[in-house]
Order: sequence, then structure tokens, then C-alpha cells
Amino acid sequence: MFAIAPASTAAKPQAYADLLAQAKSLLEGERDATANAANLAALLFHGLPELNWAGFYWMKEGGLVLGPFQGKPACVRIALGKGVCGTAAAGRRTVVVPDVHAFPGHIACDSASESEVVVPVLKGGRLLGVLDLDSPRLARFDDEDARGLEALVSAFVEATDL
Repeated sequence: MFAIAPASTAAKPQAYADLLAQAKSLLEGERDATANAANLAALLFHGLPELNWAGFYWMKEGGLVLGPFQGKPACVRIALGKGVCGTAAAGRRTVVVPDVHAFPGHIACDSASESEVVVPVLKGGRLLGVLDLDSPRLARFDDEDARGLEALVSAFVEATDL
């Protein structure tokens, strides 16, 4: 049994260091992509404050297809270059959006979402998908979140057969 530590009140770098340690422990000894993605989505959803969605979209047939997540039901398919997820995937870069309503072409899967961060999942230069986090609070995410989530995605890729 794995217990998720409550959201840390520490500064973001320490909170992400704690989450990274938990993620590595959670991923240790398991290489299955579905199991690891599901557990990482749950860890983030319950371990970070002010989230209403956390999960993965995988590259399939030239677009993004919904993968393991925590939160309300979501959009199933997203075209490359569309919305925040498609933009991050097409550019192969992390995208932080303080106000999703100001993002051209934002795809509103959950009307409660106000801000979003999307991190590409890359292995050997190949785009595998994205990790997407939404928040019901404006400007919930910043560069510290981006760096922390990039480290978590890197640990996930290293620990998983993708």
C-alpha cells in the first residue's frame, strides 16, 4: 500500500522534491506505462493543491488521445496544435497558461478550469504524449511548477517502458 503525503506547505522547490521522491518510490519496480501513468496522475492530483484535473494524453494516429487521469471526464481527442495540450505537443515544450480564457483556441473540457500547465512526454526526441494539469484558480502555475513537473515526467519516462 502506498500512502500519498498531504500537499506540502513548503516552498514549491521543496514540495516538488518531495513529490519526486514519492513518485520514484511509487514507480520503483513497475515498468508498465498504463499503471505508472495512472499512479503518477493520482499522485499529482492528490499531492498538489488546487487541481481539478491531472492526467496524460498519448500520441496516437497523429493526435493526442486521452490516457490515465484524475478528475472529471475529459476531451478524448485533441489535434496537434489545438488547445494548450496540442500546442505543447506540437512545440515539444512546456506551456504554462495563467488564464485559459485568454489562450487562443483553448479547449474547455471542464468549465471550472482557469489555468493550465502542459508538459510534453519525450523519449529519445520522440513525442509520446503530454502531462496536463488544470486548476480552478487563475495563475495557479508558474515556472517553478513547470520545472518540478518536467522532473516528474523525466522520472516517469526513465522508470517506464514506453
